[in-house]
Amino acid sequence: MQVSKQVRIVCAVAIAFLIGPYAPALAADAVSVSKPWVRATVAGQSVAGAYMDITAKANAALVGVASPVAAKAELHTMTMDGGVMKMRPLAKLELPAGKTVNLKPGGYHVMLIDIRRELKAGERVPLTLTVQDAHGAKSTLKVDAEVRAAAGSGHMH
Repeated sequence: MQVSKQVRIVCAVAIAFLIGPYAPALAADAVSVSKPWVRATVAGQSVAGAYMDITAKANAALVGVASPVAAKAELHTMTMDGGVMKMRPLAKLELPAGKTVNLKPGGYHVMLIDIRRELKAGERVPLTLTVQDAHGAKSTLKVDAEVRAAAGSGHMH
């Protein structure tokens, strides 16, 4: 039995309509986050770094971050250039399938900018990550990060 092109189109639209509301949840399940944390701040400090390990089951990209504790959040990279540490924002961070991408002091990280209050060790900071899959579909992932006191090494913002 041969199915007409019109019937196939109607079926595809119906399937997209039925699973459409669940697509962001399905995409977010394909990305896992471990060890999320935010560096503690002191009174008057306006920025903080957030760090974590991210693993995607399929090729994807981290394309945005938000948190209610900051006016804005940006993806950043930090590199050494001729003995000078340089930080720059990233539009997206590639998440290769099956590889863990480490966001850590001195490398890739999230900058929380214009933080609204001091972040004290032991508190929790909510982060919302926006992930884009290889087909361009975006989904969000909620992360609860622990605030930790600054260690003796690593960069300070």
